[in-house]
Amino acid sequence: MDVLVERCAGLDVHRDTVVATVRVPAEDGARNRRAQHTRTFATTTAGITALGDWLAEHEVTRSGMESTGVYWKPVYYLLEDQLEVWLINAEHLHNVPGRKTDVADSAWIAQLIEHGLVRPSFVPPPPIRRLRDLTRYRTAVVQERTREIQRLEKVLEDAGIKLSTVASHTLGKSSRAMIEALIAGERDPQVLADLALARMRNKIPQLRQALLGRFTDHHAFVCRTMLERIDTAENTINKLTGRIEQEIAPFHQTVTRLMTIPGVSARIAQILVAETGADMTRFATAAHLASWAGMCPGHHESAGKHHGGATRKGDSWLRGALGEAATAAARTKNTYLQARYRRIAARRGTKRAVVAVGHTILTSAWHMITAEIDYADLGADYYQRHQDRRAATIRLVGKLTQLGYRVTLDDAATVAT
Repeated sequence: MDVLVERCAGLDVHRDTVVATVRVPAEDGARNRRAQHTRTFATTTAGITALGDWLAEHEVTRSGMESTGVYWKPVYYLLEDQLEVWLINAEHLHNVPGRKTDVADSAWIAQLIEHGLVRPSFVPPPPIRRLRDLTRYRTAVVQERTREIQRLEKVLEDAGIKLSTVASHTLGKSSRAMIEALIAGERDPQVLADLALARMRNKIPQLRQALLGRFTDHHAFVCRTMLERIDTAENTINKLTGRIEQEIAPFHQTVTRLMTIPGVSARIAQILVAETGADMTRFATAAHLASWAGMCPGHHESAGKHHGGATRKGDSWLRGALGEAATAAARTKNTYLQARYRRIAARRGTKRAVVAVGHTILTSAWHMITAEIDYADLGADYYQRHQDRRAATIRLVGKLTQLGYRVTLDDAATVAT
């Protein structure tokens, strides 16, 4: 095979060590001969610095490493200013089984780099990396807060308190006041129900029934502990959000623009910017971005036949945000995304519909960021305006006929004249 990179290196990174193999032209000057050298370095800052010096001695221009957990990060960050560093998807580096060693892995990576058989993964610049750390940690805290609220609901159910059957939010203002009163020792359902505020006061009769249970001191202790954890998580979320707003200030216009998409909140827009880097030049088309994110079906062809596949593994943080946005968009009124969700859900199920709407949101984001334009909704009647009128008529008449009706069609325009 042709040698595309004359001086390259493969790095097999672990927690404590990194095995490096360089491949360079042979010292005897033979045209087709290659020399290979391997050394092991510590993953401390001093060890990685020594690795960088060793690569510089061999005049390495490109190195590659496998994306192994978080261990690749210190190596990548210290070397990226010195030479071209490629982070490679682990699925693209499968070696011949039965001969797997650290040295063999590093040599294999070097050979793949040497012959141009792999592509680098997207690693964003430092400002976006900082933003990612913040948005991902906030997402994790939000998820933990949600799990703690679910645990609180289970404790209330155990005590016979059916608050969740009446209140849409377990920790709304009215519900929180009632739970606090229960913890403080109040057990009279009429007194507890009277703590309802605003529209919840219309449900006082139902609340009196729901709040009649066997709430004990044990339940009070557990609920108090859970509320403290929920409040701590809420404070952490607020701190992270404040920091995120500082870091994302240069992308304020992009965030505002993305929020014009139905279902995309400020938090979702911030995640979209953090995960994609808001630099669409890295993705040739919207389809490339959707494929990278794992928001499109897998593609498999063999013997001239196309086989459908599940969505590929992509950016799980971005996929989660898009799924949340798609679910919210499905609940909007008179929007194209709502119509798209209902159309697909009726034929293929809600899960596929969420993925499809998420794909549409991501495609819209690519065009909006690339062209610097706001979202333009196609309208809830988009499919009606673009469907084949004759085919739709035949389909609908067929359904009515199956239901036992005799159908006579009159053109509205003809009747009007």
